[in-house]
Amino acid sequence: MSSTVKARFPDAPWKALLRRIRLSGLRGSRPAALSFAFIVMLIVAAVAADAIRPWDDRHVDLTRMLQPPSLAHPMGTDSLGRDLLAQVLHGLRVSFTVSAAAALLAVVIGTSVGLGAAMAGGNVDFVLMRGVDVFQAQNHFLLSILIAVLFRPVFGPGGAVMMAVSLTHWTTIARIVRAQMLSLREQPFVAAAVNLGLSRRHVVVRHYIPHLLPSVMLAFVLLVPHAIFHESGLSFLGLGMPPHQPSLGSLLAESRQTLLTGSWWLVVFPGATIFGAALAIGMLGEYWRARLHPRWRSELEGDQG
Repeated sequence: MSSTVKARFPDAPWKALLRRIRLSGLRGSRPAALSFAFIVMLIVAAVAADAIRPWDDRHVDLTRMLQPPSLAHPMGTDSLGRDLLAQVLHGLRVSFTVSAAAALLAVVIGTSVGLGAAMAGGNVDFVLMRGVDVFQAQNHFLLSILIAVLFRPVFGPGGAVMMAVSLTHWTTIARIVRAQMLSLREQPFVAAAVNLGLSRRHVVVRHYIPHLLPSVMLAFVLLVPHAIFHESGLSFLGLGMPPHQPSLGSLLAESRQTLLTGSWWLVVFPGATIFGAALAIGMLGEYWRARLHPRWRSELEGDQG
């Protein structure tokens, strides 16, 4: 009696990548699981801010100004009698939106420059990487202040902050993508695809992008906390969001006027929200980088063998 043996072919790069993402999870790390739950809670609170605590910057009540935390106002009130909890929730939405958009734009710029430099080579590679050196040699925060001032009349407060953060944080991503691209070009499966006469588009989509995507995803996650801090710093200096559209940084900026009066809640609650959000996202990104990134790369390469 004859038996049929079915050959097992390696998974395609995209299928292998999706399998690693699906199986990664948050197993074996309570801090990472708690960080993820905290981030989800903040995102839900930011999205549902209007339902949880409606806020109107024109609703001023001087009879309840600078009240400490109470049942009616869990985070107290500001110098105009406005509820601080409502401002923190709406500020969290603004800070998350601007920071995530800035991180995404930085990843797009850095990935494009890294890919272009590695694939073009020669003089193009030299010029692009010298441009990266010029940007990295500058002080990020001072450069972001200059960019925010220049772009504010064109893109408005939110767009200026987004451009300031993204244009000062893409260089590291460009170096990582370029280095990985140069390494991938030497891999046997890439050389075999090129020798078979496959198009450059096929090689990029089928081989380069699945291997680069884990690094790009982790770069985005790890960049969001930096973007939150930079957005808060720019807003603290008055270069961020206007008073009628508060962010966490602008709330801290407004607290300077009443800090000496003992109104500690105006500093503690927005500052704790910034710190908690940045810490949770950073811990989650570091966990995924330490646990998954080396294994993703080695197993993806093994699937091509």
